[in-house]
Amino acid sequence: MRYLVESFAVGALKRGQGIEQFLGRSATENLAGVWWVSIEPTKRGFVVTLHAVEDVGGEHFCDLLEFPPLDPDYEFGQELGAVQEPLAAMALAEDPGLMPDHVQSVHAFSVLKGGRPTHT
Repeated sequence: MRYLVESFAVGALKRGQGIEQFLGRSATENLAGVWWVSIEPTKRGFVVTLHAVEDVGGEHFCDLLEFPPLDPDYEFGQELGAVQEPLAAMALAEDPGLMPDHVQSVHAFSVLKGGRPTHT
C-alpha cells in the first residue's frame, strides 16, 4: 500500500475498515481496464482481492465499483488470499508474483515512476 502510512492502514483494518490501492490502467487491443487491490476485514481474516474493471468512466462517471468487470467470472474481484494479520494482508497485496502478468507490468512501472500519480 503505497499512499497510506502503514500505521494508518493497519489502524483502519483493525477498526474494521477496508483499504484499497489503485494499481493503474491496463489496455489490450480491444479493451481498456482499471486495476486495484483491496483488503477487507472479514470473519475469515483479512481478505485480499484484485479488482479489474473496464475503463468506461469519464468526467461525470468515475465510480470504479459501478464499472463492468473485465472478466464476468470475477464480477466482485479475484481473491488472492485471506490472512489473519493486517501486515500480512498488506504484504500479500504487494506481492507482484500473485498478480496476472499485465498487472505486474503496471505495478512495476508505478514502482519505478514513484511519487503520486499525475492527474490529466
